[in-house]
Amino acid sequence: MELDHKRIVVTFLMHLGDVILTTPFLEVLRRAAPHSHITYVMDEKLQEVMQYNPNIDALVTVDKKGRHNSISGLNEVAKEINRQGKPDIVINLHPNERTSYLAWKIGAKVTTGMSHFLFRPFMTKYTRLDRKTLHAADMYINVLEQLGVSNTMNHGLTIETSEAWDNQAHYFYETYDVTRDDIVIGFNIGSAVPEKRWPRERFAHVADYFGHQGYKTVFFGGPMDQDMVNDVVQVMETEPIITTGKFSLGPLASAMKRCQLMITNDSGPMHVAISQHVPIVALYGPSNPFFYGPYRANAIVLESMDKYEVGKSMKQVIREGKYKGLQVISEEAVIDAAEQLIITK
Repeated sequence: MELDHKRIVVTFLMHLGDVILTTPFLEVLRRAAPHSHITYVMDEKLQEVMQYNPNIDALVTVDKKGRHNSISGLNEVAKEINRQGKPDIVINLHPNERTSYLAWKIGAKVTTGMSHFLFRPFMTKYTRLDRKTLHAADMYINVLEQLGVSNTMNHGLTIETSEAWDNQAHYFYETYDVTRDDIVIGFNIGSAVPEKRWPRERFAHVADYFGHQGYKTVFFGGPMDQDMVNDVVQVMETEPIITTGKFSLGPLASAMKRCQLMITNDSGPMHVAISQHVPIVALYGPSNPFFYGPYRANAIVLESMDKYEVGKSMKQVIREGKYKGLQVISEEAVIDAAEQLIITK
């Protein structure tokens, strides 16, 4: 399929980590279509992730829980896209009903990518997502391979930050007397799925271990993580820096960029740190890191499961009731992995 010299719309309304995992796809698409106009359609809450991405020309945002949470709302989004210029190609990467409807409603000459089964009859070319042999980032790139793109080289996950975001992070750290010589270790203790959270008291002990050695420890996360972080801080002997709930996504990326290391559960902020080339100690289970782990990152992954069944989802593993949880990962293992990465940074 010819992609260059076209107006291309990419539709993708998934969550934070998933959106970041499409940044290699966009790099590959831009190289295959250097003279095309590329529009990325995404969740309004996450727009800072793509605000300065050099591989797209326009952003269209969708208020999924508000004004666009209806057929008429999605129709308005489709009209907005068409007002900017009639698209030649829509590539849909999110095969749920809402996004598939929007991809169809845009009415491009070619509608390709993934689709909910109800809308597949309206697709020009349907491409499958390879969920069994490829990491999620490569799974999206494979959509382009199915469209004839052969050069899939990419530089991994990327969130471009701005000078304003970098300055916001700099001034924040300055208020805590963080100097250029300080080693900063970040902690991301939250996750939308409770089974993906390492015990809070262990985060406290590991943060204290490094705090007692003179490292600066920083807790990240969004407003939903504040209670969890407060619980951890209350039992700590050392005093960490708390950014939880204080940054939107763009300044969060800038703040994470200052870290020499991030110790993190499997969650969206982990991918934010990776996008800023921060070494990662990632705590995994019950999701399979082969598919959703740190992508092209300097990382040590500690797993709570001995084996994974291909094709069995995280939800299935949890429902079976045999999953032991992240508590099987010891504090000693996390500290050892962190010290390895601090030395090699």
